[in-house]
Amino acid sequence: MAHIQLHEGLPGIRGLLVFSPATAQPLCDLVETLLRGPNTLTLAEREMIATYVSAQNDCYYCQTSHGSTAAQHLGGGSADYELIGQMKHDCETAPLTDKMKALLAIAGKVQKGGKYVITEDVERARSHGAADKEIHDTVLIAAVFCMANRYVDGLDTWQPRDPELYVEIGRQTAALGYVARDWKRPLPMAASK
Repeated sequence: MAHIQLHEGLPGIRGLLVFSPATAQPLCDLVETLLRGPNTLTLAEREMIATYVSAQNDCYYCQTSHGSTAAQHLGGGSADYELIGQMKHDCETAPLTDKMKALLAIAGKVQKGGKYVITEDVERARSHGAADKEIHDTVLIAAVFCMANRYVDGLDTWQPRDPELYVEIGRQTAALGYVARDWKRPLPMAASK
């Protein structure tokens, strides 16, 4: 049961967005820009950064919904979901590019605290081809998702455990993004539970 009265049947941040429309719009605009705006990092890579940080923060809703969105951007097959699972548990041994591993290492340090990121981390990312904009966006995505994870967990939102629900969340988010959404509309599977 959430710490505040939220719209029933809306998991995770969805209930919070409906509860507070004044803060929902700027939050959605920021996430849309970071995860879907023009960038040299792919949609999947940016969702992977959000997923990794959310997993490090142990935010079930965020790591599972963004992990599903990342998998959908990769193609949506079982191997894509397996890759996301591997990445969440050990990004250094997951079959990712060296650049992505270096960026996830930076994101993981931001999750602990911004001052954990050191020059060597940035040099590692650059040595594998990361541009300054990619490093900047990695840090900002990590910071924003630390905030989002604390928002979702700090108010004890409903975070269902049905994996199929998160597949649907990933499909919808990959297709629709974060701004042009009716957050009040329950997910088909959530409505029946």
